[in-house]
Amino acid sequence: MKEYFKKIIEFRNKRNWKQFHTPENLSKSISIEAGELLENFQWNGSYDVGKVKDELADVLIYCILMAESLDLDIEEIINNKIEKNEKKYPVEKSKGNSKKYDKL
Repeated sequence: MKEYFKKIIEFRNKRNWKQFHTPENLSKSISIEAGELLENFQWNGSYDVGKVKDELADVLIYCILMAESLDLDIEEIINNKIEKNEKKYPVEKSKGNSKKYDKL
């Protein structure tokens, strides 16, 4: 396990928070933190990089905790998704194009 994964799990365990980290609660937390990340860009293109880093870290931490709670291998699920996306978005059709796969 990556060192930062261990740190996250250790932080949670020392506080006895695993009991609250159900997939449902973690899904809610990911969404809430993603909203807080988005809030940094709400009114214009100017943003505080420090605040963005903090909110992005919160999203990532909750994602790691979600994967851990479901006993998922993050590297495996990311690689599987990339393989699926490579089929949905072949380079010759999608390069430089932002259309969804079913519109290519």
